[in-house]
Amino acid sequence: MWIQTALSALIGDRMSHVIEMLGIRKEFPGIVANDNINLQVEEGEIHAILGENGAGKSTLMSILFGLYQADKGIIKVRGKEVSIKNPNDAFDLGIGMVHQHFQLVHNFTVAENIILGKEGGFVYDIKSASKKIKEISRCYGLEIEPDMIIEDITVGMQQRVEILKMLYRDADILIFDEPTAVLTPQEIEELMSIMKNLAAEGKSIILITHKLDEIKQVADRCTIIRRGKFIDVVDVAKTSVNDMAAMMVGRPVSFKVEKAPKTPGDAVLEIENLNVLNNKGVLGVKDFSLSVRKGEIVGIAGVDGNGQTELIEAITGLRKIKDGKIKFLGEDISSLSIKERNDRGLGHIPEDRQKRGLILSFPILYNMVIKDFEKNPFSKKGILDKEVIRKYSQDIVDKFDVRSGEGVDSLAGMLSGGNQQKAIIGREVSLDPDLLIAVQPTRGLDVGAIEFIHEAIVAQRDKGKAVLLVSFELDEIFNLSDRIAVISGGKLIDIVKTEDTDVHEVGLMMAGIKKDDKEEVR
Repeated sequence: MWIQTALSALIGDRMSHVIEMLGIRKEFPGIVANDNINLQVEEGEIHAILGENGAGKSTLMSILFGLYQADKGIIKVRGKEVSIKNPNDAFDLGIGMVHQHFQLVHNFTVAENIILGKEGGFVYDIKSASKKIKEISRCYGLEIEPDMIIEDITVGMQQRVEILKMLYRDADILIFDEPTAVLTPQEIEELMSIMKNLAAEGKSIILITHKLDEIKQVADRCTIIRRGKFIDVVDVAKTSVNDMAAMMVGRPVSFKVEKAPKTPGDAVLEIENLNVLNNKGVLGVKDFSLSVRKGEIVGIAGVDGNGQTELIEAITGLRKIKDGKIKFLGEDISSLSIKERNDRGLGHIPEDRQKRGLILSFPILYNMVIKDFEKNPFSKKGILDKEVIRKYSQDIVDKFDVRSGEGVDSLAGMLSGGNQQKAIIGREVSLDPDLLIAVQPTRGLDVGAIEFIHEAIVAQRDKGKAVLLVSFELDEIFNLSDRIAVISGGKLIDIVKTEDTDVHEVGLMMAGIKKDDKEEVR
């Protein structure tokens, strides 16, 4: 009798698994991305997948979504073994995926991207589609105009489009691959609430994220993998953040940056009454003034889309200014080219690593010297010294733990998002710039990598270099910055010392409420 009861319980448990991936193995040249991994997701569950950059999380989900085919193993959906050869097969099974790197056509509208592949014949009704998109976006707190062009909207907005694309297709098994990487704290809270509601409705959610607090906030269980191998499945409510972090990276992790007091020196960057137009031809940055000195980190805090992109593009030469001045080491660089600014000692970790940070069709080998390849020792008499470049690039890859199948010969586009980010940071920090502009420097990185990158940024500051940090992670702003400049609506609201403020006060300023006005709010 007990055998029958146990068997029935086992069968019942298996039937509750809406997704089963059993014995999954996937190899790429020089690397085993998934090594006999098992994943079981229950109906109505939020199941997190946690692992280091390059651990194989995205590969595993790409197999489930039909972008890759497993070399070994089986997939079951609702207890039935299936073959998922492409994303259309996945959609037919009710599986949708929000990708870490956006799958968007930049010269298409929001609506056109969302309905792409779902048009329903030779003629499609864009008005009806736009109406449905507006309804879905309002319902889930993802407000966006359907007629906006993708290349004209922020990275955060593009993330919303990816989420809406999945919701538009009525998927009931939802894969979120680093969905909050570029969202504001408020947007993250909204998304977490959406996930809980969707799970309550019976939808199953697979969440890939490096943010342990998000896992603690919404996930029921968490599958942990390391270097392509299964480590454990844990009950999130019963497992501490520190324990999950240690299982992920194989060692204890510190979440607090040790930073000694530092007296800043002379100004490296001086921004004076800067005005910059955005893509719509209106002022995105308004009468903005700020200085960044030697030996300090100045963090820019603000809700995404409040002028940060225009400001950084103006400083780096990617966008022309309307008026005002940008001085670097006392020299007006407002009219200098990007190359000239780089040559003077300006480093830039860009917001969009694939668009601005790397040439994806080039190997890591050349991406590491892309700014200085024509200079000695990388080039002599116009001829590249490949061995010197190889050694230099290998040193960066080793120091910053950039993982890939074929080392420095790997194409940049074949690396995971986190490893692409580490490669860019390694390149920029290795150039030892007088000013390091870091925009979302730890986007998509695991806690171990974040710990290392934070230490590298602080090390630049301790060497007497200037650092301008832009991050939508207030914890990161407070953890790294000596001073915080708050931007709202393109205007500088206030500049405060980190030790003299708190998250609540900065949050009010991000909403446009100046420090002097807070008494009126209370």
